Amino acid sequence: MSMAVLLARHHRVVAFDLDEARVETLRGGHSPIHDDDIERFLAEEDLDVTFTTDPAEAYAGADYVIISTPTNYDEVTNYFNTASVEMVIADVQKVAPDATMVIKSTIPVGYVEDVRARLGTDNVIFSPEFLREGRALHDNLHPARIVVGEDSDRARRFAELLVEGSDEDDVPTLFTEPTEAEAIKLFANTYLAMRVAFFNELDSFAMSRGLATRQIIDGVGLDPRIGTHYNNPSFGYGGYCLPKDTRQLLANYSEVPQTLITAIVDANTTRKDFIAFDIIDRKPSTVGVHRLLMKAGSDNFRESSVQGIMKRIKAKGIPVVVYEPEIGAEHLDADGRFYGSEVVSDLDAFKREADVIVANRMVPELADVADRVYTRDLFGSD
Repeated sequence: MSMAVLLARHHRVVAFDLDEARVETLRGGHSPIHDDDIERFLAEEDLDVTFTTDPAEAYAGADYVIISTPTNYDEVTNYFNTASVEMVIADVQKVAPDATMVIKSTIPVGYVEDVRARLGTDNVIFSPEFLREGRALHDNLHPARIVVGEDSDRARRFAELLVEGSDEDDVPTLFTEPTEAEAIKLFANTYLAMRVAFFNELDSFAMSRGLATRQIIDGVGLDPRIGTHYNNPSFGYGGYCLPKDTRQLLANYSEVPQTLITAIVDANTTRKDFIAFDIIDRKPSTVGVHRLLMKAGSDNFRESSVQGIMKRIKAKGIPVVVYEPEIGAEHLDADGRFYGSEVVSDLDAFKREADVIVANRMVPELADVADRVYTRDLFGSD
């Protein structure tokens, strides 16, 4: 969505999706995902974009085809599931064999070289995304950097398109080999996960010793090499990117000595165990989970860290009730429950039902029950 809107500011874009309802939402001028800038651009900007469920319409005559399909991590194969990416490549080869296919989906290290050989095309390149949930278009309008996994005329033209669509004139741009670009994406996200894990383990230490976590973090962050950013404790790193990207990077280390990458992955499990046990020690009769969302301003709760906390609490036989007004019926079972937990949309009813309210981030609407809220939010930020 962010790519389609960005490029449609100056060029003809056809946006293809398999979901008819999603496409109809877009044709009506509304975004199917929560992103304030995308909503605003669809409503107010003069965008040259068409939405379709017909792949032939989308690919015919295209100079570039941007592939942004899901590449979920497969626990069995220890590998990203790239089937959807390869389906698109096959379709594009039939409809627009000369188009340059730019993969934005996160892929394993070495994937582009492999897929070029297997599918018999040199028209595949990789350009990683570095986007925040709920802020995707903003991060493309103001990119910290642009990375393209090829140094060629078509790669430079693609980078120029991204800069042209942005609101910035001078964007750091890096052209690399394909495999190096793939590694950049995984290592960048794993570093972010490491930073989350570090401050979470600092918090676990402080909690165990009865220390003031914020004072320690403030002192540590005053070192300019560390900084006072991205340091707010949480229930663990989660969301669509960090959990799967760290596990994929670890899989790529199968024949390379390492200890740190394993520790980052393990630390997330340890933190969830620590938080869950701390909640269970309060001996609640019913635990309420306030929002499943990963981040404020987002509607995404895929692999949110609080779900891991929920599983551990329910495993001890403690009922869990969820307040999540954004949840759609497609995420609920036949009884209207989320993985067996009651879901309510009435905030007052939710507050009455739970004697401990678990919230990854403290928000004003919980101020009246602050004495029952369990959170590790110290800075009021992601």
